[in-house]
Amino acid sequence: MAVIPSPSQAQQTLPSHTAYEDFAGPSNQTYQPSQGPSNRSQRGTTPVGGLASFPDGQNRRTKGFAMDLAGTHPNGELPEQTLSRSRTADNETLAHRPKPQLIRRRTDYERDRQSAFAAEETGELRHGWEDQYNSSEFLGLLSSAFYMYFTDKRHESGGKPKEDINTKPPEKWRDKDRHKTVSAALVLCLNLGVDPPDIVRTNPSAAMECWTDPTASSTSNSKVMELIGKKLQQQYERMSMKTRYKQYLDPSQEEARKFCTSLRRNAKDERVLFHYNGHGVPLPTPSGEFWVFNRDYTQYIPVSMYELQSWLGGPSLYIYDVSHAGNIIANFDRFIEKHEAENTEIKERDADAQLQNYGNNIQLAACTKSEMLPTNPDLPADLFTCCLTTPIDISLRFYILENPLPSSLSLKDAMRVPGAPSERKTPMGELNWILTAITDTIAWNTLPPALFRQLFRQDLMVAALFRNFLVAQRIMRAYGCHPTSVPEIPWCHDHQLWEAWDLAIEMVLSQLPKMLAAEEGELPYEFEHSSFFAEQLTAFEVYLSQGAPQQLAPTQLPIVLQVLLSQAHRLRALVLLSKFLDLGPWAVTLALTIGIFPYVVKLLQSPAYELKPIMIFIWARIVAVDVEAVQQDLLKDNGYQYFTNMLFPQGGIVPVYNVSEHRAMSAFVVAMFCRKFPQGQNVCLSPELIDACIGHLQDPENPLLRQWSCLCISMLWADFPEAKWVGIRCFAHHRICALVIDPVPEVRAAAIHALTNFLGIPDLTEQVAQNEETIAFALMAMTADGNAMVRKELLVFFSTFVKRYQNKFLVAAYETLVQERDILIQAGYDEHTRKPTVNGIHHDDAEDSQPSKISRNTVQGSMWLHLLVMSVDAHPEVAQAASVIVDYVHEVLLDSPLSTQAQQVVDNIIGLTRPTAGGSRQPSAAPSSRTPHPPASAGPQGHQKNEGYLSIGIRRNASVAAAPQVPWPWRLRFVGQFVVSVRLCPADRPTETLVWSYASRHPCRVEYSA
Repeated sequence: MAVIPSPSQAQQTLPSHTAYEDFAGPSNQTYQPSQGPSNRSQRGTTPVGGLASFPDGQNRRTKGFAMDLAGTHPNGELPEQTLSRSRTADNETLAHRPKPQLIRRRTDYERDRQSAFAAEETGELRHGWEDQYNSSEFLGLLSSAFYMYFTDKRHESGGKPKEDINTKPPEKWRDKDRHKTVSAALVLCLNLGVDPPDIVRTNPSAAMECWTDPTASSTSNSKVMELIGKKLQQQYERMSMKTRYKQYLDPSQEEARKFCTSLRRNAKDERVLFHYNGHGVPLPTPSGEFWVFNRDYTQYIPVSMYELQSWLGGPSLYIYDVSHAGNIIANFDRFIEKHEAENTEIKERDADAQLQNYGNNIQLAACTKSEMLPTNPDLPADLFTCCLTTPIDISLRFYILENPLPSSLSLKDAMRVPGAPSERKTPMGELNWILTAITDTIAWNTLPPALFRQLFRQDLMVAALFRNFLVAQRIMRAYGCHPTSVPEIPWCHDHQLWEAWDLAIEMVLSQLPKMLAAEEGELPYEFEHSSFFAEQLTAFEVYLSQGAPQQLAPTQLPIVLQVLLSQAHRLRALVLLSKFLDLGPWAVTLALTIGIFPYVVKLLQSPAYELKPIMIFIWARIVAVDVEAVQQDLLKDNGYQYFTNMLFPQGGIVPVYNVSEHRAMSAFVVAMFCRKFPQGQNVCLSPELIDACIGHLQDPENPLLRQWSCLCISMLWADFPEAKWVGIRCFAHHRICALVIDPVPEVRAAAIHALTNFLGIPDLTEQVAQNEETIAFALMAMTADGNAMVRKELLVFFSTFVKRYQNKFLVAAYETLVQERDILIQAGYDEHTRKPTVNGIHHDDAEDSQPSKISRNTVQGSMWLHLLVMSVDAHPEVAQAASVIVDYVHEVLLDSPLSTQAQQVVDNIIGLTRPTAGGSRQPSAAPSSRTPHPPASAGPQGHQKNEGYLSIGIRRNASVAAAPQVPWPWRLRFVGQFVVSVRLCPADRPTETLVWSYASRHPCRVEYSA
């Protein structure tokens, strides 16, 4: 029930609780490094059973019953507003200010109650609060302090998050089958000075090869050929320096076979590149053959694609810069199928034979089957190669040729743009940077996600070639050629971002005369950089301001990642990126798929203080979605120290006010880094880190920091005895035990989780047992905790403690059964006082007369009694979990050396609780009296027998009592490895059963659920 606070109470705020959900899902608040402490609601749970049952990352924020004081409907629409009017003495109607509708939001766990909301949807206020809501003072007060409802996630889920059927499993953004192009063969069949027989060249015609004109040189053809080969290798080296290149100029068939087989042998299972320029040989045949020379260069020798495939194998990357190149692609798959059929036959003959791989091949062709390469003398003859290896130069030339406006720039001027593609501050480097961002963005918005990752994220060489292939699509299509590829990609020549590319080229060319004049010693000129990235960041900011409607992917996301490379725009890009990641796990997965991870990993090495809070926020989001994929990367180059240093007192120098919140996120990252990762635990283990986390346990302002400091210690020493001993020397377990009285339930649950993982040091010495029993004794007070989530987490600790000291709990359980039997034999039931008696003496007074027990005044004995009480807890999940532990101990007891004695005690209890023959069953509220067994005294006349925990638990109805006696009266069902008993209820009250309360020594009635 919601309670409206008084004006004095409205200024107070409840403690905020944030857990894993604040890092795993979207929130309505995004990171702003310049603001003060965050006021967002910190909700979350520490799940029972430890962090292994963390939520999947999908945020299901409580919609709550928060009233929208701005007058908006929960779905974002403006509600209709009514005018409340009052009358003056002259009966004139005066209009008051419009009153917004105050509509209580529904929660995910609330049942559909249309009638309950019918009155609220009318906008009318009840309970006489209209005058207060019309007061400007009160409205101002409410704008700063909203209603406080019990709508935290723990109140609705009890520590068990509600599963969302719409939640998708995280995508695998990291491809395991990554390849590198390690070797490349650059085959040039030009035969300069001799035209092939089936080619008729125009006059003038395209002549340049690798921007070198053979006809304009006075040197020999062999020297020009070597120069062309050298330039082609240099163009490829700009894209990948790690690839080994080898030039093969006008090779013969035998030479082609030798270098291809050598290429595959050296590359092993990696990708090889085969670049073929056939401008000096006949066209490829319709059967897929291409041409080389004989040894004396007197004949053209055809090479079948079947032979080339057997030489190169797979994976391979083929580039065909020749007319009619589509004939080669059309026959490629046919020969691959033939090779696969041969492999199948070889495998049938010899199962251990080593087979050649022919799969995972990529092909790029300059044109289709019947198309000829352009012969425009203003274009290079190897236009396709220029598009793939020098896209900036050919784009500048293409812009000048296609520009309809008059210009003083010539084609030679286009080749004089200052700078290098690798230097981003120069005009040429900035153009290369913009082109990379544009082609990546076009591919990401056009290609299917799986194909995009295959072509643009697995291999650096393949990614560079396919980015430039988009340029070839645009340029060569204007001259009648249609480049093709395998895998086939859609046509992207008309994408709207090409206009931004033309604008970037125009801005550079407009400044080119002044830059050239400055180089010649005239007036100095400073290059004016493009505003492309700033404009794209503004567009991305507009997308975020709209709230990502329908979770549509932003067009500018690949551009934002490219901006991270620039120091000028890096801070703004990171802030916008953090806002995008704050939208939810889907946004994090999208960013990881596009390739954000290499950028944020490199930024961990940045010493810039202004980036620390944003990087911590971004990494918290990434770790929350897919921690297993990033643990190894945090281990490399000591990336984890970026977050451990933040936890140290001297590491909190960051330019934000809410340092504790960022320390909490750092503790979260470190905790998840250590979770189920022994290498991470080893490198993080240090007394300084544990001392730092212990110090944060006393933070009075941020419960999130206290919670994740506990969980950080918990993950650090989970299944790690060395870390537990370090914790003992730092008195960490004692400091964590002090959190049992923390006002925040999540913190208490986190403390129990840490102490649960503390149990289990292999060498169970007296010191270890003393420490563990001290912890257990401190936690037993939490059996009366008012939060069910905390009690469920406590039962996890109890189950671990029971398993570790199982023999002592068997003794405690056996002595409890014996006590049950003795009470049934000796005790009566005082009808007036409703107290059990022994020989006429009330049981409270006779308690000290019981014989001493081994488990008496021990931690195990006390915990066993607490488990019996918790097995009838009011919360069904708590009762079920405790019953599992109790039934497990009873089952083990019947299989232990005490099984004979225990079975006899159980049979005695069954006999004492069985009704007499022909007698009617008394109601469970008033157990029937019976004659006590001799020689025990009967006690006062009319006293009824007192029934204990086990006797009530196995109460049977009349029909069951008439059935033959079974040795074990419980029906058992198995849940995993635990035995869960199904108790029988009385026939007259099928939904109730009487249990014995060990706290009060009185029977109490509880609701029974199957």
